[in-house]
Amino acid sequence: MVGYDPGTQEGGRGLSSSEVAAAGSMSGLLTRVLINPLDVIKIRFQLQIERLSLFEPAAKYHGVLQATNTIFQEEGLQAFWKGHIPAQLLSISYGAVQFVSFEFLTKFVHNTVRYDSRNPTMHFVCGGLAACSATVTVQPLDTLRTRFVAQGEPKFYKSLWHAVVTMYRKEGPLSFYRGLTPTVLAVFPYAGFQFAFYNIFQSISKWAVTPRQTRMGNIENLLCGSCAGVISKTLTYPFDLLKKRLQVEGFGQARAAFGPVQSYSGFLDCACQVAQREGLKGFFKGLSPSMLKAAISTGFSFFWYELFCDILDNRKEYRISTTPEYRCQAQNSLTMIID
Repeated sequence: MVGYDPGTQEGGRGLSSSEVAAAGSMSGLLTRVLINPLDVIKIRFQLQIERLSLFEPAAKYHGVLQATNTIFQEEGLQAFWKGHIPAQLLSISYGAVQFVSFEFLTKFVHNTVRYDSRNPTMHFVCGGLAACSATVTVQPLDTLRTRFVAQGEPKFYKSLWHAVVTMYRKEGPLSFYRGLTPTVLAVFPYAGFQFAFYNIFQSISKWAVTPRQTRMGNIENLLCGSCAGVISKTLTYPFDLLKKRLQVEGFGQARAAFGPVQSYSGFLDCACQVAQREGLKGFFKGLSPSMLKAAISTGFSFFWYELFCDILDNRKEYRISTTPEYRCQAQNSLTMIID
C-alpha cells in the first residue's frame, strides 16, 4: 500500500526518497505510453465548442470511434502520439514529485500528529497536497502538451524547443501557466480522492480476499487504482475541461481547422461562457474517453509504482543479506537460538 509505513524507517517500504522518485518516474513513463491516444481524443473533445452529437452538423467530432477514425484518416497514426515528448516529460516529473511528496507528507503526519497516516482522510489531504506540488512543477509541460495535441496541419509548432521559444516571445513567461487556477482547484480533490479511494479499495480487498500470491496482489493494485481513477475523474471533470480551454487561449490560428475558436478572459469567464453556450453537458465533453483514460492511467500508475517499489525493496534486501556483516549477524542469532 502506498504511503508511509510506520514499520519502516522511511517511506515506500523502507525505500529512500531517490528510490521512491525512481519508482514514481518509471510508473509515469510506462503509463503515458499506454494512455496518450486516449488523451489526444479527450483533449480534442474538450476543445470543441459544438455538441458531441451526430445531430450537430457543424461538429467535427461526434464520438470516440468516429473521432478515432477521423484523426487516423486525416493525420495518420502518429497523430495519436502528438505532444508525446512534453507529455512524457510531464508524466515522469509528475510521478516522481507526487509520490515523493506523498510519502514525505504521510511520514510527517505520522511523526507530528495523532492521526493515523494510513487513514483515508489523511490520504485524501496528503494526496491532494502532493498533487498540487507536482502540478505547479509540471504545468508548463502540460500547457505545451495540450497545444501540440490541439494544433492541426500544417503544424504551427515544429518542435518542442520552437514551441517554448515562440510562446515565450509572443505571449510571455506566464503563458506557460495558463489554466493553473482550474488545474489546482481540480487536482487537489482529484488526487485526494485517488489516494483515499485506493486506500479504501485496498482495505476492502484485503478484508474480502484470502491471502494471495504477489501476482494476484499486483492485479488487485491495478483494479483498485482503476476504480479510484474513474470515481475521482468523474467528480472533478469540469475543472479539467476549463483548464484545457484556457491553455489554448491565444492559440486559435493553429486549431482553426477543428472548428470555431472561443476567447476567454479568465477562469470565471470561461466557466460562464461554457454554461451559457454549451449548457451543463458542455462541462462533461470528452468524459467517456477521459474515464477510460483515468481507469487505465490511475490503475497502471499504482500498479507500476507498487511493482517497482517491491522490486527495489527486494533488491535492497538481497544486497543487505549478502553482506558479510549480515551473514555474521544471522549466524550469531542462529547460534543463540540453538544454545
